[in-house]
Amino acid sequence: MAEITAQLVKQLRELTGAGMMECKAALMEANGDLAQAQVVLRKRGLATAAKKASRTTRQGLVGSYIHPGAQLGVLVEVNCESDFVARTDEFRQLVHDIAMQIAAADPQYIRREDVPAEVLEKEREIQRARALAEGKPEKVVDKIVEGRLAKFFEEVCLYDQPFIKDNSLTVGQLIASKIAQVGENITVSRFARFKVGDRAGGDQPSGA
Repeated sequence: MAEITAQLVKQLRELTGAGMMECKAALMEANGDLAQAQVVLRKRGLATAAKKASRTTRQGLVGSYIHPGAQLGVLVEVNCESDFVARTDEFRQLVHDIAMQIAAADPQYIRREDVPAEVLEKEREIQRARALAEGKPEKVVDKIVEGRLAKFFEEVCLYDQPFIKDNSLTVGQLIASKIAQVGENITVSRFARFKVGDRAGGDQPSGA
């Protein structure tokens, strides 16, 4: 077992925002490996988020981001359970980061379950036809289609998109890590993305 120094614990805490005891436990589990300890904390964050997912979020903030040049702007509503958390710097930063994400990556939906069935079925048909046209064996076509659908979700669903500030995690994983950090459920409920001259943009409510 590698020595878990106070400096190493502090470094992990600065990288993740997790508590000192959580950082120490994660480093012990990862045998002192800083990168692996971050993975451990992310997994725990996902577990914590899953437990809190059913809790009602009626507080929160409406955040905005205007891209330099004022040709592109975003409004997003991010919810939490208490106004105390909504007022924290951590939550405000998360809302700002999500608004920037929407501006940069142009998601069409918030979660996978928000994609209409007809849109998903059409995409499935397109990818199946594409795989067959490429000469893929029939027995593996379905597996290929599912893999390409995962890529489709990554492109169009906010929670599945790689986070623009750290593409080693998705926006969903970022939110899960914040849930673990603040101890409350956090959800994105709706957003609107406006681009000058684009009449196709508009409000994107969650299906949740």
